[in-house]
Amino acid sequence: MHTARSWRGARLVVFWVICVLAVLVDQVTKAAVRASLVPGQPQEFIPGVLDLSFVKNTGAAFSIGEGAGPVFIVFAAAVLAFGIWLVWSHDSLPMPLVVAVACVCGGGVGNMIDRMIFGYVTDFFATTFMDFPVFNVADIFVTVGIVVSVILYLVMVDAPASAAEASARTSGAASSSVGDRQDA
Repeated sequence: MHTARSWRGARLVVFWVICVLAVLVDQVTKAAVRASLVPGQPQEFIPGVLDLSFVKNTGAAFSIGEGAGPVFIVFAAAVLAFGIWLVWSHDSLPMPLVVAVACVCGGGVGNMIDRMIFGYVTDFFATTFMDFPVFNVADIFVTVGIVVSVILYLVMVDAPASAAEASARTSGAASSSVGDRQDA
């Protein structure tokens, strides 16, 4: 039998493994980009789909908040703290949500490391089939984590309502049957 404590331990292990893997993959890819690409000189990666283009991003997506690095560092630290608290304190947190939160936290930490060390975030994936901001592996982790979290939240919020409706229908049908028998 699993206790809440053992599940908490498993959730924390999964959280930290995914978080650390996200940071490692992000930092390794960014180091490779900084070592091999020149800013402003994109290299074709997947023709017609994706270029590799080293961009020093001092803002967020679409260069929003350019130069507000310290604010982004504090925000990323707060997101990490919230993620740790969430995984630690909620014994019923489903594992897919733990994975999603770890992705958001790992991606946030990856970009936070860049801001702290370089004063900018290394972005390098540039879509060529549509106009979209240049992004990196950390951004992918954050985006996937947020999308999965929202989907899981919507499913979890809807699930209790569906269960309650099914229960009401079942008890309503049972009381109708009982009422029918009493009338006969």
